[in-house]
Amino acid sequence: MSFAISAWLPILIAGCSERGPEVIALFSRAYFLLFVPPVILRLNGDTLLVMDTYPRRVADNILPLSLAGSLPAAFREWHFTGQTVDHETAEETCQLCGQEGLRYHFEIRNRHTDRTLDVGSECILKFEVAVYDAGRQLDPLEARKALADRMRQMRLESCIRALERLASAEQNAILANALVYYRKHKALTPKYANVVFWRLEVNAIDHDPTFFKVRLDKTSFVNDLRDMQLRNVHRFWKALTAAQRKKALELSHTAPTG
Repeated sequence: MSFAISAWLPILIAGCSERGPEVIALFSRAYFLLFVPPVILRLNGDTLLVMDTYPRRVADNILPLSLAGSLPAAFREWHFTGQTVDHETAEETCQLCGQEGLRYHFEIRNRHTDRTLDVGSECILKFEVAVYDAGRQLDPLEARKALADRMRQMRLESCIRALERLASAEQNAILANALVYYRKHKALTPKYANVVFWRLEVNAIDHDPTFFKVRLDKTSFVNDLRDMQLRNVHRFWKALTAAQRKKALELSHTAPTG
């Protein structure tokens, strides 16, 4: 949708407000499908829809770096380069929509101007920025899966970095073996998880426990979980999946409080 049209939408909607909520609802749905939901205001009993600043912000960020003078044409000039950055803290901003609190940046590039933007993955999907695999442009579902796979890979790499820092900090054989094990299996055993999360906290090593995986796919691992003290299970509770937490409850453990 061009912003010449989008700028007129609120005026058209306001002009149709006397024709009842059905017309307003129709315009609201159309506006949502084209970009984002409008802001709904009530003034002296009348319902008005006001143009959000979000589309204008997106346009201001991408149009000067593109050849096309309107959206969505400009987005067709851009593609995901495959380059990503894990900033390790959720303090970054999307250079396209302005969303704050991002941990990960995904680089997109304009094929004509060679300009780049660091954006969030949701903007790539929302604005249908091209995602390629082996030279083939992916359809929207494939693109979503590809970006999700890249996110999982970055989370795995984050876990390995935390384990590397921990192994370096303590020079402990158990921690060194846990690192080797995680690199191979992309998960920890319950016994490894107990020690790893304990020592990560002691050494104040930054990590997100929800990124880690714990194995319960063998009877021996389930038995280890069953025999473990409750406080030790709670150390890695956040790393357990919903199904694994259910199993822990079946083994007479209880969920952490607070």
